[in-house]
Amino acid sequence: MNLTKLFFAAAIVLSANAAFAQDTNSDSHLVNINIPQVALLDLEVATGTTAITLDGTAPTEAGLPMTFGAAATNATIWMNYSSIVKGSVSRKVTVAITDGTVPTGLKLTVLASEASGTGGGTKGTPAASAITLTATATDIVKGIGSAYTGDGANKGHNLTYKLDYATSETTDYGNLRFSDSSAPLTITYTLSDI
Repeated sequence: MNLTKLFFAAAIVLSANAAFAQDTNSDSHLVNINIPQVALLDLEVATGTTAITLDGTAPTEAGLPMTFGAAATNATIWMNYSSIVKGSVSRKVTVAITDGTVPTGLKLTVLASEASGTGGGTKGTPAASAITLTATATDIVKGIGSAYTGDGANKGHNLTYKLDYATSETTDYGNLRFSDSSAPLTITYTLSDI
């Protein structure tokens, strides 16, 4: 008789456990989605390196000045970036001379084009006019959100460099000095939060 009671008690316990573990017509689980913060920038050219040379054109006739024409302009470099921002934050790109100085009597400017080529998202807006490069970082593109420009030449913002007199030929000509070697400058672009 005790064995029957024990068997009956075990059957009740097993039935109770089975009742609590029953499947239903729906179930759920958690899925975590992580989107990384991204802030990448690089400079691209179609072929070769991003090192450029800007030259003044020497006069070929006595009495004429040195001029800055096609040899003093370069538009071969493209700025590409990928950005994923947090919340309503936006980003900007600044540009500065981080090593070297522009020779006295001259100025070096850079102008960024509107973003072109492939890509998507909230690409930035370039400065309205050319920026005179100095050691102080200056905004060249602002309002970048989560965006990508495409990778390589002909994608992103085209950068046009121009070397010219600081104010005018007549004012600055007396400051020019011949150099046996070029004075290299390091131009640094930085993508950062605003």
